[in-house]
Amino acid sequence: MTADDRVPFSDLATAAYCPRQLYYARRDDREPPPAHDAARELAAQYGALSTADASTLAAHDLAVSPPEFQSNLAASLAVHSVSDPAETAVYLRGKDAHGTAAKVHHDPFAPSLVTPGSPPEAGVWEPQAVRAVAAAKALSWREQTPVDHAFVEYARHGVIRRVALTTRKKAAYQRALRTARSLDGPPPRLHDDAKCGACDYREACGTKTRSLRSLLSFDDA
Repeated sequence: MTADDRVPFSDLATAAYCPRQLYYARRDDREPPPAHDAARELAAQYGALSTADASTLAAHDLAVSPPEFQSNLAASLAVHSVSDPAETAVYLRGKDAHGTAAKVHHDPFAPSLVTPGSPPEAGVWEPQAVRAVAAAKALSWREQTPVDHAFVEYARHGVIRRVALTTRKKAAYQRALRTARSLDGPPPRLHDDAKCGACDYREACGTKTRSLRSLLSFDDA
């Protein structure tokens, strides 16, 4: 295994979403939108934000109303202890993948990934699950100990979801890894209205679809 064989977490998530999108993303070099910074700032202040008044919360880039944000956050923090991480902004280099986790928790070990996007009704979107598995595996490689879960923090919503490394999720990760490593030209178009409409490359790709809001962006590479 050489350093060049390791795939960025972001490439794996994109490969899981659309291999053709990964082809365009590798060709271009874009800066993350400001919402990424807003999400990171929120994720670092859960303790203070959980008791902040409405005027304080209104100064932040929330995706929901302040009361809904605090209600979501209270419910999430009651189940998931992610407000006091052992490490923050941690670069993880695993056997197969590398990237930055917003947080790393100890006892037990688990990484957190922060996204400005919107959560699904339950669980996490598959590209985010793939990215979470990649981060957990990289952390496991660093610590030389099993890591069986990760967290995805939808910080602008105050929603935190736990991602267990199930057989199904690890299989999706392996598929994305194979796709990312083997990509050497533009794959076929998906012709998926929902995915294509949310893609920043839909015009370059030539796919004509309705416009949808992207839900899947992350803050780290």
